Amino acid sequence: MGTARQEILNKLKEAVHPQPEKPDFDAPVYHSIDKPLEQAFKENLELVNGSVYLCESELEIFEKLKVLLAEYSEEEIACKEPEIQMQLKKANIPFSQTKILPELLEVGITTCEFLVAHTGSAMVSSALNGGRQLFVYPPVHIIIARKNQLVNYLDAAYSNIQHKYGNNLPSQITLITGPSRTADIEKTLVMGAHGPRELQVYIY
Repeated sequence: MGTARQEILNKLKEAVHPQPEKPDFDAPVYHSIDKPLEQAFKENLELVNGSVYLCESELEIFEKLKVLLAEYSEEEIACKEPEIQMQLKKANIPFSQTKILPELLEVGITTCEFLVAHTGSAMVSSALNGGRQLFVYPPVHIIIARKNQLVNYLDAAYSNIQHKYGNNLPSQITLITGPSRTADIEKTLVMGAHGPRELQVYIY
């Protein structure tokens, strides 16, 4: 036993330990984005089971939503943001306007702070009119955003939100990357485990 142990120790002593490669601190941290930000965002979010719709106008978005939401009743759709509420009314899309979220809620419609193309993430915060509930409670989360809310990398999103709010940062800033999921149970992927099972982002 002692001989075998000694042989192993000798081999370890004789092993060649190459010098570790020195990090290149001047190299870019992120890989480059070589396509329009909205296209990069779409591809990256769809890799994690999100859905992205690139639209020419706000009108086109609500025409699509009218078709999508036709199967839901008024009590199953919630939106707390006045700008979106106005467009929903123009499109004759019924939705709940109660302060308390309805028990039958299936769809929550919100805006966002920024969209991060590199990761396909939506940055949201508690400062938005929808508050915190609509980001996690409804099974289907719909985000409506403008192209000028797209940024390339995460550091740009954080810089922009700091510039937007200054010293009055929201109490909660969250990144949403695809539907909620877990594989904790028997390594089986389950969608909607801790939040929405569907994430749809409409960009115009």
